[in-house]
Order: sequence, then structure tokens, then C-alpha cells
Amino acid sequence: MYNTPKLSVVGAGPGDPELITIKAVNTLKAAKVILYDALINRELLEYAPQAEHIFVGKRKDKHRFSQDEINEMIVKYALERGHVVRLKGGDPFIFGRGSEEISYARKHGLETAVVSGITSSIAVPANVGIPLTQRGTSESFWVITGTTSAKKLSDDVRLAAQSTATVVILMGMGKIGEIVNIFSQFGKEDTPVGIIQNGTTVNEKSCFGTIKNIEKVVSEKALGAPAIIVIGEVVKEANALRHVFQNVVAEKEYINSPFGG
Repeated sequence: MYNTPKLSVVGAGPGDPELITIKAVNTLKAAKVILYDALINRELLEYAPQAEHIFVGKRKDKHRFSQDEINEMIVKYALERGHVVRLKGGDPFIFGRGSEEISYARKHGLETAVVSGITSSIAVPANVGIPLTQRGTSESFWVITGTTSAKKLSDDVRLAAQSTATVVILMGMGKIGEIVNIFSQFGKEDTPVGIIQNGTTVNEKSCFGTIKNIEKVVSEKALGAPAIIVIGEVVKEANALRHVFQNVVAEKEYINSPFGG
């Protein structure tokens, strides 16, 4: 057993291998074992050629290991090898169960550390030009899980639909119909929606619409998980849409002006 068995829970960022912190890279370089998730960019493992790399990723209905098994592996490898890094997509404390792993490790006498990551809930919309807040448009944003531990849509979606905030939903593609129904109940049929799949990676795909038609657009574009759903007026700022809305505004101004046709 090592004198100071340690767990470091590290955020890998949203997918782009350059969107990782220097502290995270240095922690990878110091690891003896890396337990990594499905959504991390495998290029990041190149920072740790000295470590053993073990895939423990979980995807929808496909879990290589249960969370309890992962917790046990953390302790086992830390006691046997020393420093274990738990490499998780985005930020480990945003729907990443990082706090659970930290608590379990501490109960078993491990030293622990957390290295925050750039969360996909902010970075992915930003990568397509969507600001989650904008002066005069959105004063706040909600980040909500689309699928709770009970496999249901979070009740917070209904609360968020009644606000003027930008709403960001993670892990919600399987619940898109329910999300649309809730926003429609509150008269939000014309609210813009952007959906970004595999955000910040070379495989990124996106589509845009409104609450009224987004299900059809998703079907036409064949988008699926993993994806982030962004709902709110700020979606109009997306790179793919900005020129469209600017032209619409300019046309309206021309028609309504004394010099218009």
C-alpha cells in the first residue's frame, strides 16, 4: 500500500482537446492509473503515457461498470498504485457524479483533489455563437439534466419554461417531445431552439428551429445523443442564424420606414 493513496477527479472539458486546463494536464502527467469516461477526447490520454488507462464509460443503457464498481476500482487502484485520476467529460461536478466519488474515496482514507473542467453547458453553445446571457435579452440561464436518476425529465424544466431565462438541457434528447410539450403549455411555441451534437469536436452537428418545429428539424437532420439543447431568444445569435435574423430585421426596418416600398 502506498503511503498517500490519492484520487484526483479531473474535468476533461467539452470535447475539444485544447479546451482542458493546464492544471488538468499536469495532473494527468502525475497519474499512475486513469479511469476515463466515454465522452472524453482520447487524445488527452497522450498526456499520461506513464499511466494505465482503463475505460469505465457509461452511455445510455450501456454501462461497462456500475457506479459502485467504479468507486471500488478507485480505492483498489489507489491503494495498489498510488495516484488515480478519474477523468470525466466537461466539469466533474456538473451532472458528473464527481462529488460521490470524492466522498467514497475520503471514507476509505484516500487523499482527494478536484480539478474543474470547462463545462459543455457553456462551451458548446459558445462554440456555435450562442451567448447564454445577453444584455436586454437574457439575464440568467438554467442548466438542467434532461434525465434524472429516476429516468424521468426533471421537474425543473417546467419551472424554467415559465421564466425568461435561457434554458440549457443536458442529456435530454430522449425527452425532446416532453420538453416541447411543456414549453408549448406556457405559450412558448415560437421560442428559438438550438441543438448541438458532439459539440466542440470534429463531429459536431447542429440544428435550429423553434419549440413548434424542432422535433421535425431534429428528425430531418438525424441528430441524437450526446447533444445539448438550448432554448431562448439568445439562440438567434448563433453563427448559422445571425445573418438571417439581421436580414429580417433590416427588411422590416426598410418596409416600416418612410423610405420603404
